[in-house]
Amino acid sequence: MSKRIGLYPRVRVGGGGSGAVSQAGAVLLVETVRKSGLDGAISAALAPWRKPRTVHDPGKVLLDIALATALGGDCLADVAMLRAQPDAFGPVASDPTVSRLVDALAAAGPKALTAIRAARAEVRTRVWELAGEDSPAAGDSVIVDIDGVLVLAHSEKQDATATWKKTFGHHPLVAFVDHGQAGSGEPVAALLRPGNAGSNTASDHIETTQLALAQLPKHLRRGRQTLVRTDSAGGTHAFLDWLSRRGRWLSYSVGMTITDAIHQAVLKIPKRTWTPAYDSDGTERPGAWVAEITDMPDLSTWPKGMRLIVRKERPHPGAQLRFTDVDGLRLTCFATNTKDGQLADLELRHRRRARCEDRIRNARDTGLRNLPLHDTAQNRIWLEILSLALDLLAWMPMLALTGETRRWEPKRLRLRLFSAAAQLVNTGRRRWLRLAARWPWTSVITSAMDRLQALPNPG
Repeated sequence: MSKRIGLYPRVRVGGGGSGAVSQAGAVLLVETVRKSGLDGAISAALAPWRKPRTVHDPGKVLLDIALATALGGDCLADVAMLRAQPDAFGPVASDPTVSRLVDALAAAGPKALTAIRAARAEVRTRVWELAGEDSPAAGDSVIVDIDGVLVLAHSEKQDATATWKKTFGHHPLVAFVDHGQAGSGEPVAALLRPGNAGSNTASDHIETTQLALAQLPKHLRRGRQTLVRTDSAGGTHAFLDWLSRRGRWLSYSVGMTITDAIHQAVLKIPKRTWTPAYDSDGTERPGAWVAEITDMPDLSTWPKGMRLIVRKERPHPGAQLRFTDVDGLRLTCFATNTKDGQLADLELRHRRRARCEDRIRNARDTGLRNLPLHDTAQNRIWLEILSLALDLLAWMPMLALTGETRRWEPKRLRLRLFSAAAQLVNTGRRRWLRLAARWPWTSVITSAMDRLQALPNPG
């Protein structure tokens, strides 16, 4: 009688296998590229950088890097995971070819960036049309969240400097379109800045907003139906003047610093004026109240129609109060030009800006943990590649997944869907990927693939 030793079965390992495909679930991303028309749009945009008699299309090379990044890669060399699976991802360029393309695009500067961004904007409009009621603009309105993020550098890279948190690296501004509670969000702007760039630099916020608006369908690039949300870094005269300028008329919900004037105004608010704040599910939140102080401080130098709304709340255990807090309650303030709606609803809408932090965390898990290249121009191209990867990670669930699966973040998508293995079978003049029957999420993958294949082809 033989006895098993250990908790896991013992297997022998050897190379030379064939017919197996790892990362088979990534065909969902490939099909999203095909149905959205992203492959054709990027190929056309990068046609000026295709040299005569070259084998690899620059658009395909760039998309391969984006796919590898979406699967968890964090440098150009990680495209090797696709190169090892030609039956699923097609021919993939060598590492030197990939590097030469990135260098060529970086040397082209704004011309290459504009080409890539224009292709993304064109495809985004089509994807939102395909998504219908599931698109972020289904109610003919859209929310754009802007925030800064610190990206650490562990070597001497161009424009890497000391940051305000006493670290070393870069301080880009990013913008995401909010998909609401039913989904995630997609990137619409990434402005690379040195590490010592200011958090509340109005010109950078304006440039980031311009990049973000250019990614939206044309009817959403101006008007009250587009809401721009930021934290207190965006609460500057110049930025709010720009948002509300005649002909632009954008809506905004922007955090404001608690100044002495605001603090004194809060002290004068009658107790009966405070109304209960709402929790994330729309119910009253115990120990939190909101009030409007628009008529109290002098707002004559601020844009016409701006409203100031303050919130006071019992701090969570362990939180340290500030000098500007009142009676042991934490104070926050934001400005908005939205005229309608209850104060609690407007405050809850502004507080949902915190979802942008989730988008940034997902971006860190998708190539933003560090900037892999040395020159700033190269890293600007990397941010566009990263944005393409995040686009695909947002578009695929929006078009193919339903219910709770649509809210899965990139880490969970990789673990449950993309990492699935399959067997490649040729039968009846067709090529099939046979996913493992015991994989718990095989039915999710096959159902998502059916939804994608049912979508109309581009063009």
